[in-house]
Amino acid sequence: MALSHLADNLEALAEQGLYRSRRVIASPQGIKLNIDGKSIVNFCSNDYLGLANHPKVVQAFKAAVDVYGVGSGSAHLICGHSIAHHALEEELADFTGRDRALLFSTGYMANIGVIAALLGRSDSVFEDRLNHASLLDGGLMSGARFKRYGHGNMSELSAKLDNATGNKLIVTDGVFSMDGDFAPLDKLAVTAKQHDAWLMVDDAHGFGVIGEHGGGIVEHYGLSQDEVPILMGTLGKGFGTFGAFVAGSELLIETLIQKARTYIYTTALPAAVAEATRASLKIVIAETWRRDKLQKLAERFSLGAAQLGLTLMHSVSAIQPVLIGDSQRAVNLSHELLKAGFLVSAIRPPTVPQGSARLRVTFSALHEEQQVDQLLDALEKILLSA
Repeated sequence: MALSHLADNLEALAEQGLYRSRRVIASPQGIKLNIDGKSIVNFCSNDYLGLANHPKVVQAFKAAVDVYGVGSGSAHLICGHSIAHHALEEELADFTGRDRALLFSTGYMANIGVIAALLGRSDSVFEDRLNHASLLDGGLMSGARFKRYGHGNMSELSAKLDNATGNKLIVTDGVFSMDGDFAPLDKLAVTAKQHDAWLMVDDAHGFGVIGEHGGGIVEHYGLSQDEVPILMGTLGKGFGTFGAFVAGSELLIETLIQKARTYIYTTALPAAVAEATRASLKIVIAETWRRDKLQKLAERFSLGAAQLGLTLMHSVSAIQPVLIGDSQRAVNLSHELLKAGFLVSAIRPPTVPQGSARLRVTFSALHEEQQVDQLLDALEKILLSA
């Protein structure tokens, strides 16, 4: 049979501790999930601000369904672009301090669409070695000369830029999703300007979460549209809804409308989701306590983990990975934590480099300090018995 070799491939993944499985959730997203009939404390969600099941966001969605129905019916450029979509784009542009914003159905599609729309075979794209898969795939699929530089290594990036021709695009995550650290965006902006290159930032894990007002990594560094001309943010993490957007100049957005294939050739996200996100945006702006609490929870865990002798990544964000190393050991620890009532994902290659498997602990503004302490206690007991 033509596909018989796939069974061998799957078996090999299992033997290496790299096999992936889904868990079926029987409850709304939140800090407690129903899994197999048990209530489990969730420490692996990207719903950082706890908005995925917020009553005002849910009500906005339900009310919009009564107005717009469920499906958008078509692509934005056919008949799928509603008043709700348009209003959200204008509000996102205002929130990010950019001229305009453009909605995409997912962050993956936004990243692929933007890079391919801006670059061709005579151009070059420069990517941090730890960039998200969607950014790496976008760079490869663009057909441009694809060059990776060491994580946050400005001297290596500058050397590669010196030898480049054509249009040059530097691409980076804002907050690195598996490590939790920040890109050196201030230095990247200077380097981009020195080499006449564009700078694109995927701020999926910073937007709404980082910065005094939730403006993300660009607010954290105080950078303008001129310094960071291409800003991508997702709506399914800190905002608790779904979709993504790209913000930038009038020229950038019009170019994407004309050339980004993942925008042109896909159905628009439901208008009800756009209205729910508008409600979420208001909460992100008004309720600054959510970001403050996230910071305190992350600091409490980091301090407790250090006291236990755990190896943490260099993170000051809501993402606090515990470095394990061996993939199978990370999986085993994740399973033991689940038995103890905690959902923590084991992250393994190829998502992270070989030998750096980890437990990716993430926090929500809805977690309480007591739950953080309970997780630390469970980790201590499991590690002592291992």
